[in-house]
Amino acid sequence: MFSTKKMGVGLTAPFVYLPGTAGETFTAGEALVLSGGKLTKCGATAKPTYIALGPADGNGTVPCAEVQSYMDFQTTLSAAPAEGATLAPGDKVTLSADALQVTATKASGVATIKRIDGQTVDSVVIVSF
Repeated sequence: MFSTKKMGVGLTAPFVYLPGTAGETFTAGEALVLSGGKLTKCGATAKPTYIALGPADGNGTVPCAEVQSYMDFQTTLSAAPAEGATLAPGDKVTLSADALQVTATKASGVATIKRIDGQTVDSVVIVSF
């Protein structure tokens, strides 16, 4: 789950309520993008434009925060780096398939690591987009 860790300004990120893609379930902390005017789960190599703040309501509307360049997010690693490899601040990694974590994959990465607390599955990672 992506949760706001730090804001580089004294402003609150814009909160918006947007329609979700029919049949898709939304989870608080999920990275999202717009596709055809509706929110959907962010792909591994797509930069998220929104983070869900909760599930969709009965009308399919999802509360979310717009991702801003001044925001840092806390999440966890969904996979450990390959044997002999490590992740470090400055590396860009991809998003996990559930759009709730980051992977150890650097190729086509979209989440810039600011801090990493370990190299194992579920290690805490601070990232920006």
